[in-house]
Amino acid sequence: MRLIVIITGLLLSTITYGQTSLNEIGLEAGKYKVGFKHYTVSDSTRNYRIHNEYNNQLIQRPISISVWYPAKIEDSNSEQLTVLNYVEIFKEEEEWKNLPDYFLMDWFQHLPNTPQNKAHLSEKVHAFSNPTFSGDNFPVVVYAPSYQASSIENFALFEYLASNGFVVISSPSRGTETRWLEGATTKDMETQSRDVEFLLKEINNYKNIDSKKVALMGFSFGGLSNAITVMKNKNISAVVSLDGADRYNYPVLEKSPYFDLDKFEIPYIHFAQKEIPKEVLTTDKIPEELNYNFKLYDSLKYSNIYRYRFHDLTHSYFSSFGVLFANRDKRQDKSDEKIMASYNLLCQHTLQFLNATLKNDEKAIAFIENKPVANGFSETLISKQTKKALQRDFTYKDFNDLAFKQDYQDLIPLYKKTMVNHPNLKLQEGMLNMLGLRLSFNPKKKEQGYNVMLLALHIYPKSANLYDSLAEAYFYNKDYQKAILNYKKSLELNPKNQNAIDRLEQLKE
Repeated sequence: MRLIVIITGLLLSTITYGQTSLNEIGLEAGKYKVGFKHYTVSDSTRNYRIHNEYNNQLIQRPISISVWYPAKIEDSNSEQLTVLNYVEIFKEEEEWKNLPDYFLMDWFQHLPNTPQNKAHLSEKVHAFSNPTFSGDNFPVVVYAPSYQASSIENFALFEYLASNGFVVISSPSRGTETRWLEGATTKDMETQSRDVEFLLKEINNYKNIDSKKVALMGFSFGGLSNAITVMKNKNISAVVSLDGADRYNYPVLEKSPYFDLDKFEIPYIHFAQKEIPKEVLTTDKIPEELNYNFKLYDSLKYSNIYRYRFHDLTHSYFSSFGVLFANRDKRQDKSDEKIMASYNLLCQHTLQFLNATLKNDEKAIAFIENKPVANGFSETLISKQTKKALQRDFTYKDFNDLAFKQDYQDLIPLYKKTMVNHPNLKLQEGMLNMLGLRLSFNPKKKEQGYNVMLLALHIYPKSANLYDSLAEAYFYNKDYQKAILNYKKSLELNPKNQNAIDRLEQLKE
């Protein structure tokens, strides 16, 4: 049996049991039915040890994956799930696969064994087990849980998003070598970030996921891990932080070798807990600046940031399991009714942000840009700050992205148009020369290569080297007439160009 911890009378005096329910949270499902699947795959690039087996045997790192998705319920084979079905996943994720169900509420510390909590187990949830995907392609949200938490910790939010046309994929927060993390270290953060990156790869196995519309979402420590993942991965479109440690543990973030604020340039929303009362700060030895410091928010320059504070939510209640199962702290927690109402609003705001950033929904964009009062919420309930991204200098890479998107066609008109808006743009001769040659030596891209060279000559019309390179491109592709013409132009500008002299001699033969 697990170790029983004796709680002091003083602590007991600050604790009450929550009386909530999924029905009372009141999330109104969207138009889609919700499917759920859970499975485990292995990451063969990392070793892992099952802690509870107390040996030195190494296995491939297990990645437990939970997926919520818009679904079609076509027959009776898909069973509507209960909270118990979710809780049973703890057994696998906590490496107690064969634990009898009757031990569940006594075994895991985050599931206090109370009559109220036992009653949750029979509650029906919105998800059905393993139905087929709805036929469309959907944006995806990759979720990073809180410190050492389960993939299903925020299941009510996940179901809500899936019912509104999103896929949510999640895996548990695990340590590097075993189930246990080290203590919210940079190593822990990097490990969870790699797990998130594994999920970013996993989504490519689903034909109903639009892998170009990806958001990250994390609670607590998961928010920190997502921040570093954004700095490493350019394929993410938005990030949601549910009272994330990206606010609280900035020094851990800074220690990462991947830390680079300039690479964090996507829309970012952070939902923060209510101010921690002075009594709690003092008793629990929490630094007072935790209430107001947010160095990441202050430091980011190229991201549109939306910063909300929910004045009726403490940290634990940014997850479904917190709302349903966590004990209440009488020193600071609001009533169950206010907690459930605020969690509902948290889910609504998350949906609106994702609709705005991944679906470009106009009403959602207006909702996110509005002040809470304009959306019908008192500032005593929700307050908000925003910070607009600074405009980056438009560089040759940005121009090349535009050129790439139009397959390197019509480059001179594109350049002229771009210079109107970005008169300080500088396209270096050497860069254009190298890019043009690289494309020209690819038989499938030779025309695009010529176009880049012609743009370069438009900008640098007296460059003997560019004419020589264009001639080389034609020569390589056996267009000898154009090669001769451009070697001669190169020699007009530089009569000592030995390469052009030699090539013209060669072409006489």
